[in-house]
Amino acid sequence: MVDEETRVIPYEAAQKIVGSVMEEEHLHEANRRILTVYDVNGRELCWFDHDEVMAEVDPKTKEAAVEHIMRHIPEWAAEHLLAALGPRCSGKSQED
Repeated sequence: MVDEETRVIPYEAAQKIVGSVMEEEHLHEANRRILTVYDVNGRELCWFDHDEVMAEVDPKTKEAAVEHIMRHIPEWAAEHLLAALGPRCSGKSQED
């Protein structure tokens, strides 16, 4: 998950760059599930711990988990995509 000091991208920017969120097995920890975020080109951006996300939302709805994730994409995970889309997607003004 995202810690208190991690800055997240605006929801509107996430809508433009996130292609999918997939539930997967953790590569190094057996019996641990993660929710991996992929961009519109299928490249991995970041991942979230499945159990932590589901504890925050209604565990019966994948849509609620995806909505939660879309509001918590860290800036570091999307910097290259936001730069390509321009200042309107980064949440920064032209003067920043």
